[in-house]
Order: sequence, then C-alpha cells, then structure tokens
Amino acid sequence: MTQSLEDYLEMVSFLSDDGEVRVTDIAARLGVSKPSVLTALRALEEQGLLEHERYRTVHLTEKGAHQAAEIRDRHDFLTSFLRDTIGVSAETAEEDACKMEHILSEETLRKMKLLATTKKKV
Repeated sequence: MTQSLEDYLEMVSFLSDDGEVRVTDIAARLGVSKPSVLTALRALEEQGLLEHERYRTVHLTEKGAHQAAEIRDRHDFLTSFLRDTIGVSAETAEEDACKMEHILSEETLRKMKLLATTKKKV
C-alpha cells in the first residue's frame, strides 16, 4: 500500500471515531480535492479495506479497521517516542511521526519500542 493510501485509511479511521465519515470531511482534513479522495477510496475499496457508495458515508471493513489500527498505533507510538523519549516538541513529533510511520522497518520500530521501554524503567 502506498503512503498516500495509508494516510487516507488512517484518516477514515480517525474520523469514524467521531461518527459518520464523508468524502468532504476527508478532503477537508487532508487538504485535498474531493476527486482525489474518491480515487483513493476506490483503490482502498478494491483492496477490501472499506466500503463507499457515491454520495454516502465511508465505512471500514473488518480488514480495513485492523490495518488502520496498526497504522494508528504506529503513528501514536512514534509521536510519543519522539516527544517523550527524545524530547522533540509536540508539533515536531507529530509532523515527523507522519513521515516516519511509512518508512521505518519493523526491526527499527521494535528497537525503538525496546529503547522506550528501557528508558522508562531507568
């Protein structure tokens, strides 16, 4: 999955926490056009990650909810790690986590989690 599609899936998950998700909401939050959102939703739907009918709300499938949760967990950990473990400002931690969540290997992420756990014990 591309970084862009991960961002869309994560946003659908995030917005669904507050209720119904509409194309307009996704476009506004990501700062993109509605046609861009529709293209991304179509790709995610083809992968079985969400369901969307034109002019209706967007819903994650079970598979999509699981994958979105993994993306969000990764993002949340990275934000926390950058802010709490190495002392980056909250704003910078959020921005950098958005970039890092797509490119870090599982090995690097595991090592970062180990480091964060070790630091908390000290």
